[in-house]
Formats: sequence, structure tokens, C-alpha cells
Amino acid sequence: MVSEWQSSCCVLCSVNCGIRVQVGGENNRELVKIKGDEDHPGSRGYLCNKASRLNHYINSRDRILHPLKRNPQGGFDEITWDEAISEIARKLTHVRDTHGGDKIFYYGGGGQGNHTPGLYSRSTSSALGIRYRSNALAQEKTGEFWVCNEMFGGWPHPDFEHCDLAVFIGKNPWHSHGFQRARATLREINKDPNRKIIVIDPKRTETADLADLHLAVKPARDAWLLAAIAATIVQREMFDAAFITERVSGQEALFEILQDIDTEEFAGIAGVSMDQVRQAAEMIVDADRVSVLEDLGVQMNRHSTLVSYLQRLMWILTGNFGRQGTNYLPLAFGAIGNGRRAGTTPVTGAPIIAGLIPCNSVAEEILTDDPNRFRAMIIESGNPVHSLADSQKFREAMRRLECTVVIDVAMTETAMQADYVLPTANQYEKAEAAFFNFEFPDNYFHVRQPLIEPPASVLTESEIHCRLVEAMGAMPEALVSELNAALDESLSVFTARVFESIAADPSIMGIAPALLTRTLGERIPENMKHAVGLWALAQEYALQQPEQLAKVGITDQGDGLGNALFNAFISHPSGTRISSESWDDMWNRVHDGKIRLDNTELLNEISVLRSGEPKETSEEYPFLLSAGERRAFTANTIVRDPEWRRKDREGALLIHPEDAARLNLGEGSTAMLFSRSGETPVLVELSDRMMRGHVSIPNGMGLRYPDADGRSRLTGVAPNELTSLDDRDRFAGTPWHKSVPVRIEATG
Repeated sequence: MVSEWQSSCCVLCSVNCGIRVQVGGENNRELVKIKGDEDHPGSRGYLCNKASRLNHYINSRDRILHPLKRNPQGGFDEITWDEAISEIARKLTHVRDTHGGDKIFYYGGGGQGNHTPGLYSRSTSSALGIRYRSNALAQEKTGEFWVCNEMFGGWPHPDFEHCDLAVFIGKNPWHSHGFQRARATLREINKDPNRKIIVIDPKRTETADLADLHLAVKPARDAWLLAAIAATIVQREMFDAAFITERVSGQEALFEILQDIDTEEFAGIAGVSMDQVRQAAEMIVDADRVSVLEDLGVQMNRHSTLVSYLQRLMWILTGNFGRQGTNYLPLAFGAIGNGRRAGTTPVTGAPIIAGLIPCNSVAEEILTDDPNRFRAMIIESGNPVHSLADSQKFREAMRRLECTVVIDVAMTETAMQADYVLPTANQYEKAEAAFFNFEFPDNYFHVRQPLIEPPASVLTESEIHCRLVEAMGAMPEALVSELNAALDESLSVFTARVFESIAADPSIMGIAPALLTRTLGERIPENMKHAVGLWALAQEYALQQPEQLAKVGITDQGDGLGNALFNAFISHPSGTRISSESWDDMWNRVHDGKIRLDNTELLNEISVLRSGEPKETSEEYPFLLSAGERRAFTANTIVRDPEWRRKDREGALLIHPEDAARLNLGEGSTAMLFSRSGETPVLVELSDRMMRGHVSIPNGMGLRYPDADGRSRLTGVAPNELTSLDDRDRFAGTPWHKSVPVRIEATG
């Protein structure tokens, strides 16, 4: 029996396209058919090839179905939920009471499309006094977040739907997407003679095939190229003087530095001709509307934070911000992209940006005798053993801790190292939401309804954290009773009582998600209970943006505007519009209405580029490896079943044919890949898309997964067995995964 079509979203990248699904098959747990959701306000029916195989995520063979505890032999025993919760609560409170809650570290809280755990974990963190946390954003985006916060006061995004010129830097949206309707938009731009594309990438990607100009920069040399383009715009006085006068501040020191740059020298270091540098500058200046997007190819590479600054100069100096088809500052629901610096880590003094410590610092904060080291860790919806640099170091760090708890769906590489593993519902078994809502002028938020029932033996994250808070004695039971009594009267009385309680005791904010679960969560539809943590965010947004809600037709229905918004969230399966802005509204979010260019640290960093040509490789390690390339059938590692991939199932090493011939490697041959941190066998694929001296392996590989007989099989290469904690950006600590020096030796 196949169900009616149901609305949800894809969880394989940050765009979270709307999908329509029919459920059926064995135990009614198969996604029988998947298509784009035409009612979704962002994707509007668009869907890429990857989402059609989401059923491999739903029915994973390595699903965890019972709480697990590590035994003395190093394996795991099933235990009851009561045993798991009580033991974990006792061990974590012991660490808190002995060493301080700041010695317990939290990692995760938001896998792709799975962000509500980040809400409920706040209650456990508050009860334990957890201060430090991190997640995958800290190994990709925090440098960009900081740059954007300094320049704009927020995180700008491109409007490719209406631009005349699209520029992609270290980004192949044909496979990695990153904006709505990516492939359709690329085709539309490509077919329009009045619209153009520039791609900056060492590889001739599928997006580069569509480009009017492909700047094949040498690996890790993007900073020199972008500085040369910005300097060309200034030296030839091609900038928009009127825009700079009205909308920019602090440009004087920048202009002095750019005037002194030898653009010919910088172009040579970047491996791009000066003619192409001039052509790129002229295309940017001549276009009326320019949109630009950088991604992991530069954000996990050398000079990444400086690159985030330099690339923005190209479009700020030419006035490509704050107009349709350029770049804009969205009104987001949630705090992703808040790039403020807020202190340093307790042992190594690494910078904390957006509340996240650098991923490359986590193991270092543990593997020390410093009294301020982390002593315990909670890891939720994340797989840092696999996804962070130097996997061996992270495994060693986990073994050093007094207590490690993993909350996840599958038996991941990280779960295999934990003391306790708690099974939770997957992203289609509970109400869920993603906070990647960055559209403009109309923005929306998508709270999706569950498609299938979770196994009876697992719990949602909201329930897990509630039980932990209760076991630690941190749940104010009297207040729970008061709030439930208020709900018996009305939702508006409940709302007023919540605000009164917080005003009297602000610490209640910390455990608010658990309180909501035990009160309002029991009164809303059962299938939407896991969304109750969004209630507080809906109240906050309604207080701050009543005019925007009025524009989209959300009004107070008698219980308050925040409740009207929350009710809209849990009632609209294809997403809810939350704003409809003007461009003037957007400018009100920019620092005093002006973009700031006078970042002294980054201006000084440009001088590093004047030191001449760098040496990224050596005689021992003559190639640069991009460790973790997005390809046709790779995504995040929540899909662990290798059968998900229609091609490139082993995740081959791509290498230029001339390099391969020199190393006596043929198509389909095998080789050993060596770095300073590790070695691994690889399957070889020849590709003239690769630059000589540059090789790549895909992301999402190197996972162990049981075959049909239950035997664990390793498929492909785990990139972080080859990366190093030492190779990181000096501003944000983001790793250099896209330029790992390696050696390749033929084996067969």
C-alpha cells in the first residue's frame, strides 16, 4: 500500500530543496517515489539527482536501535534507556562537580537538515554548565563569518536568479549546489547571451564547462589571483566612486595597498595570465549586476580568511551589493552566520568565532596535561572522527576522555569510539527544520512533518535531553506544573507565564527547550512534538519583526503573534513565508548603512602575499591533494550505504593523464597515497579535467558499512586519515583539506 504524496525536504546539502514523497513497502518504511515539491517557496519543484535515492538513508543497515555501553573488552552491550540516562547523568555531573562544567565539550547539534538537536542540547548544556562547543561549520565557514561580520554585520548571499554575471570561487554548484535551483539557474545563465559566468578553480569542473571565463588558478594560490583582480580595478580606476562614497568606509588604507601590488607578479604566482586578470576585472566592471559565491575549495585552503575578504572587494568596489541581482544581507530565522569573535579556547588560546572553537583545536584541547583540558564530550548528529583533520588524533582524544556520549542514528566512526551510544530518530521520523533560510526579498522557514514512524526502541533528541535534565535534577518540576496549569486556561496565559518566569529567573532560558517539551510539547499534535523547541524562536522573531509577518499575512489570532507564527510553522508542510522585504530594509542591517573595509589584520595579511612564490609541495610530497571533492554521487556522510552511488562507488583518485603516465598508473589501476599524516590505497581514474600536479578524492567516502551478510566493508578513502591538525588558517583555524601535500606510488 502506497501513501498519498507527503511534503518534506532533501537533507543532502544546505539548500534543503522541497520534496514530495510516497511511502510504502515493507513496514511502510520505504520512500517509494520522490519528486520535487512545487509548493516549496524556494526550490519550486526543482530536484537534483541525489535526492531520488534518499531511501538508502531511511533504511540503513548500521542503524542503532538500542542504547549501547562500551564493555571492558572494547565492544558494546545493549542497556536499557533508564540505565543509559542514569549512568550518563551521573558520570557527566561527576565531571562537572569535580572539574567544572566548562570541562565538558559539546560537538554537533545540527547535521545537514537536522538542526533541532541544537535546540534541545541547550538544556543539557545549561544543566551541566557546558561553555565550549563546535560543529562542522567551524572547519568551513567561521573565517568567512568573521570577515562578513566585520564588513557588513551579517553574512551576505548572492542573487544568482537575477544577476548578469555569476562568479564561483572554489565552487562547483553543478554538484555541490549552494543556492536554489542550482543546475536550472546555471543553464539559464549559460543560454542567455546577455549573462555570463566566471569560474575560479584549478579543475575544469562541470560548472567551468558552462563558464565564459575559467580562471584555472594554481591550487592554493587564489589569494594572489583575487588580490590581482581587486588591484587592477583600483589601479585602472574602474571602481564605482559614487557607491564607495555613499556606502563604503575605510577604503583609503586598502587603496594604498592595492595601488602598490605588482599585478603581473601576482598573476604569475597564481598561474593565470595578466590578460585573463584584466578580462575578469572588465567583466565584473561591465556587468550591471554581479553575484559571487565562494565555497570549500577556498574555505578549506590556504589563506582562506584573507580570500573571503579579497573576493568581496571585487564586488564591493564595483557597487554590486544591495540591489537585485547582486549580493544581499538576508533576514534569517536563527543565528547561523553570526561571526563575532568571543574569546579563546582554554588551553591553546585558539580564537572562538560564532561561538565555535576551531575543529582543528579540539583534539589539542584534550591531549594535554593542562588542568583546563576537556574531560568529557557529548557528540550529537556529527561524525568528527571521520570529518575532522587527522582522524587518528581524534580517536586518541576520545580515548583520553573520562566520558564520551554519542547521540546519533547510525553506528558511525565516532560512535565506535564512544563510551555510550544513544539511538535517535532519523530526519524523516520526527518533525524537523533547517536553519539555512537565506532568501531575499521573500524569506521562508520550513518545518517539515515526519514521513514514517520511528522504531519503538529509539528516542528523539528532545526526549533524550529532557530525560538527562531530569536525571540531573535540573528540571524545575514546580514550574512544569504551573505552566501546564496555564495551558489548561489558554495558550496566551501560558505564553505570559513563560515570560514572567524568565523575567524573574533568566537562568530558565537555558533549560527552556526541555520545559517546552514537558509542557506545550504535550499539547500540540503528536507528530509535531519534536518541533516545540522552535516556539521560543517564533516568539523572539515575532517581537522583532511584526511588520514583516504582517506583510506575509501572519497576524495575531488571539493568542499572540508568536503563537500565530509557531502554529503556521507546524501547519504548513511545504514551508512558511516569514518576511517580504525591500532593499532599504536590508541596508538597515548593515553597519550604519556602510560596508567597512578597514580590517587592519587582513590589510596587514596582504603583505604576506608579497613574500614571493610559496612552496606548498616538496620533493617528498610533490602533489597537492584536494581531500573531499563533491562529485555526482557524494554528499554528507549521513548516507552511509555505498549502494546509494550510481557511479564512482569507490571514490577514485582523479589525476591528470600525463602525471599518471609518469607514475606508471593506468585507468583503474591502484596506488598508494602518502601524506605526512597517513597513507591509504586508492583506485586511480585518469581525468584531463585535473591540473598537472593536482589530484583529488571525494568527500563522503571511507565509511564502514555492513554488507548483505552483515560483514563490515570499507568503501573508498577516508580523507582525514591523510590530513594534519597543523595545516590550518591562522585567523579562524579552518583546515587546509583542499591542499594536502602527498606522494603517489603505483601498486598495481
